[in-house]
Amino acid sequence: MCQLLGMNCNAPTDVTFSFRGFAQRGGHTDQHTDGWGIAFFEGDASAGGDKGLRHFVDHQPACESPVADLISRYPIKSRNVIAHIRKATQGRVALENCHPFVRELWGRYWVFAHNGDLKDFAPRLHGSFKPVGSTDSERAFCWIMQELAKSHAGVPSVPELTLTLRELAAQIAPHGTFNFLMSNGQALWAHASTSLFYVERRHPFTHATLNDEDLSIDFADHTSPTDRVAVVVTAPLTTNENWTAFAPGELKVFQNGGLMKE
Repeated sequence: MCQLLGMNCNAPTDVTFSFRGFAQRGGHTDQHTDGWGIAFFEGDASAGGDKGLRHFVDHQPACESPVADLISRYPIKSRNVIAHIRKATQGRVALENCHPFVRELWGRYWVFAHNGDLKDFAPRLHGSFKPVGSTDSERAFCWIMQELAKSHAGVPSVPELTLTLRELAAQIAPHGTFNFLMSNGQALWAHASTSLFYVERRHPFTHATLNDEDLSIDFADHTSPTDRVAVVVTAPLTTNENWTAFAPGELKVFQNGGLMKE
């Protein structure tokens, strides 16, 4: 299965530490060698969420990719990040099949990445949302975007979006494994079929050590007391943090660096 990484923060934060360990799963510490990608939302958060987007994909293994090496060293600061390491189940190894996928709706970018394998999911797609590649993942994303556009006249509130996404995810999940991350720059949505974990980092910040690389960091040296960061991942990235597992079928939403309460 693929690997997912998401980050949601209350202030622009770089993902270099988490991504350093995550990228090792792309062919070094795990057998996920069919491409990778990452998307960063940036812009004026006061205007209703970051609307600008940096999007990088590569069909090379993440542990060998010069682009992944650049990302691990270049501290791009963002409040919402989604990254993906691919192990192909449907669709050939090619750039157009690398996650995360991006679409525009209501004048805002939407980013989606999926871990799993969907069988016999072939919904009718019409209008603006058609797959470019040949994956089940992009097909599911296009259908979600289509249904969001049908359900709402404009960008709904985060709680309203959460209700709609929960209903849509429940229709797709019976077709197979459907772990996904999604963001529009306002929040980070995460849905688990099998394996997702999250951790919330806040004051007082402590040390953390990566599982996949011999690297540690003292977050207290790189943060302020008001910073809050939530990280969602397929399998825990660090050895000494308290990661919480999602329940099967659970959809969670993170905003301003923390888990939103129902």
